[in-house]
Amino acid sequence: MRILNADNAHHSDTHDYDVVVVGSGASSLTAAATAADEGLEVLVLEKSNLLGGTSAVSGGMLWIVANDYAREAGITDSISAGRTYTEAVARGRGRSELLDAALNHGVDMLRFAETELGLEFLFLDDFPDYRQDLPGAAAGGRTIEPGLFNARENLGELFDHIRTDGRLPFSMQEYERWGAFTRFPWDELERRREQGFAAKGHALVSMLMTACAHRGVTFAADARVDRLTTEGGRVTGVVLDDGTAYTAKSGVMLGTGGFEWDKGLADSLLASRLYTQCSPPTNTGDGLKMAQRIGATVRGTREAWWAPMSVTGTLRDGDPVGTLLRFERQGPGSIMINRHGKRFANESQNYNDLARVLQSWDSANNQTLSTPAYVVFDQSYLDRYGVLDHRAGDPLPDYLTVADTLAGLAEALDVPTENLESTVTRFNGQAERGIDEDFGRGESAYDRYWGDHDNAWPNPSLAPLERGPYYAMSVVNGAFGTCGGLATDGNGRVLDPDHAPIPGLFAAGNVTESPYAAGYPGAGATLGPLMTMAYLAGRTMTGQAAAYRAPAVRNKHLAEAVAG
Repeated sequence: MRILNADNAHHSDTHDYDVVVVGSGASSLTAAATAADEGLEVLVLEKSNLLGGTSAVSGGMLWIVANDYAREAGITDSISAGRTYTEAVARGRGRSELLDAALNHGVDMLRFAETELGLEFLFLDDFPDYRQDLPGAAAGGRTIEPGLFNARENLGELFDHIRTDGRLPFSMQEYERWGAFTRFPWDELERRREQGFAAKGHALVSMLMTACAHRGVTFAADARVDRLTTEGGRVTGVVLDDGTAYTAKSGVMLGTGGFEWDKGLADSLLASRLYTQCSPPTNTGDGLKMAQRIGATVRGTREAWWAPMSVTGTLRDGDPVGTLLRFERQGPGSIMINRHGKRFANESQNYNDLARVLQSWDSANNQTLSTPAYVVFDQSYLDRYGVLDHRAGDPLPDYLTVADTLAGLAEALDVPTENLESTVTRFNGQAERGIDEDFGRGESAYDRYWGDHDNAWPNPSLAPLERGPYYAMSVVNGAFGTCGGLATDGNGRVLDPDHAPIPGLFAAGNVTESPYAAGYPGAGATLGPLMTMAYLAGRTMTGQAAAYRAPAVRNKHLAEAVAG
């Protein structure tokens, strides 16, 4: 175990804390900061040698219904509309207790994070909810993202111990403005990285760690928790794999992530086969297992935060991880085909629903219906946008297949040539007219948001594939992480099989059952509810009410600094 924050090194001599937090993602850090803000002694234990968990390699966005940013911008929204929408997205599954907690207190969490903890966000007023066809969906106003944050300046030596996805720091707002990666100011972004700036999930974790550090929270890396300790039915602390024990007078908080990297668990619990994931390899269900050993109940483990991915050779902690495909399939001039050489879905729809199409099963032939699947595009697409980190003229990466003709590409992919050629011919005619008659691509606000508004063709989501060479990239069913696990109540308390709270044990994040069950309502629908549930757990541990009454000035610490 390594104590990382030298300023609090005196804490390393004691094994007694008020709160012990297991894991260091956004849920863990939110609970830690909330408890420490009330003066509690908090220890954060991280299994990996890097802090931040899955949150640090995420987009960092938060989906919060009826938030203050929307209200101030004159956007009409309500909790009731959000509830109607999330219930529709979740197809009626899930528990009202969790849904109510996430929706009703998202604004409380956000106000507390800004006003007390000093976090700063950017408002994405035009980022549409994922399912515009469902009642209660909003055309924008429910998603916010972390602002750019000089993490090195604020965290000092701790900065080097935070996990990152390796990308240069840019915000989603900037992505909107610049469009395709070929238009990004890469030199400027490189300067930002050299100066220590963080963006997206890296920025969110860095801000939360700064808030924790300012409140005396102790961080420890390479600290794998082996089991929970109990006395008289109450959780009293944890024991590490080296035998070191820590007590927690007010509670133990589990924020250990999902179980996607434990293949045995994933194969036995998930409803569909998971072929790749992009989370840290340390997500092996540790919190789930240790809580089950003391009688915790488990719910919702069939689901994950599904996403279509490609395996491109990227490594995380030495293990291969998947790469999320977004603009590569949503940009005008690319399509997705299945094992039969045909389009099978709206390529521009949200990643969670598109991945569910990849999971479809052909019962008659006892095989997957759509996979193997591929993204297919032509040379003009590559010239305009590139694909992932590959640019026209660069040496061809291993993850791309290329042929001068569609027939040659079909042969290389082992799909029927006639099907691929007729699929492209039909799609090209529809793209030229700006209407996808087969799958409705480009009809919704969400589809068009991810298109190219400088596109030469009528629809920002559609363009023909006209000029060889032609390229293909394999697509598999992947996930950001699992989203089922320990059952909790609306205050983040872990429940036993009789739905009674286990005294002293709290949890939030991917180690728990999701408040949105099988649903994925919009960008930030992972981090928004998990931070809210972690905030509620922290408030419960400190004996405070769930509601937070913010002062008139948002972010009082910033106001005090300016006044000073």
